[in-house]
Amino acid sequence: MTKKVDQFAQDSVGPDEGTIREHNGKICIFVDGYWIRYYAPPPNTMAEKRELIYSLRRRVFHHTEEGINSPGWRTEIARKYYDAETDSSKKRVKAAMLAGSLFNRATDIFTSVVDLEEKGIHVDDTNQLMRQCEACFMEALELGKQVRHFSGEEGVDELWGEPFKAFSMPVDKFFYSRYVKMAQTFKAIDCVVNRMMAVFEKVEGFAGVLPLLEELRDVSKTEIETMRRDEAIYEVWPRYVTAKEDIMGFKPCGLSTREERLRYWEDGLRLLHMGKDVLSYLSGVRVPMPITTANYMANCDLYETNGSLDSEFSIPQQCFIDSETSSVE
Repeated sequence: MTKKVDQFAQDSVGPDEGTIREHNGKICIFVDGYWIRYYAPPPNTMAEKRELIYSLRRRVFHHTEEGINSPGWRTEIARKYYDAETDSSKKRVKAAMLAGSLFNRATDIFTSVVDLEEKGIHVDDTNQLMRQCEACFMEALELGKQVRHFSGEEGVDELWGEPFKAFSMPVDKFFYSRYVKMAQTFKAIDCVVNRMMAVFEKVEGFAGVLPLLEELRDVSKTEIETMRRDEAIYEVWPRYVTAKEDIMGFKPCGLSTREERLRYWEDGLRLLHMGKDVLSYLSGVRVPMPITTANYMANCDLYETNGSLDSEFSIPQQCFIDSETSSVE
């Protein structure tokens, strides 16, 4: 990747992709239409890759469903139960547990390789240990497609691809791939907030939430782009938490006394809180969540159309018995 460092470029013709310069008081990189806080990648060493994989491992298990962080030494046991399972729902969960175990085994192997390197024993890419490490990462990536986000909304298999990228790619190229995912996540956040703004600007009593949504939009992106080791996190994280709390604490004001509108306003608050959750999920995983986002957009459409979040026939018609044709035994 070629990066262009330009301290004095003007935006009249638009910056080149990958341009790095000061923007809004911080050094940023321009990716896919967004300025994102830039951090210089660490050296491309085995030790740095190990630390990066450790960090990615924590992130994967933090944002995925419970009970799948199975240790690497139990991989054969996890595989035995996965292979023997015939129930599709249980097999999906056992696939997730096997993916977690494979991920941990790959990390264990890579850690051992780095320990050998630090003792002066070189292990090249053709070594059996490295091949086994790669195989574990790749199988975890494939099985990771069945792992769900902790919300249960959808899978986040992109999280499982990042450790393999960190293992197989030079560190600088991996960092750039993360900026691309951040830009895509920024775009998803903009889509969600824009839709929320369009809905709530038309709902009586909800005008006061619009600036709160703009604040949450901005700080969600800032939280995504800020590394935890950056001292700036001590300003960013409190602002982010406060922005979410302000949304949860919002109450519509200036409502009329029409009781028949109560459900409309109550479901408006439900929709607002759901949107806050979606933005929180996106900020956490730092990758797009297309199913979760689409589901929320559908709820916005439903609210605008029906004035509530319940469709007319929320229970499928086939669940009802036709009393005229059914017989009583």
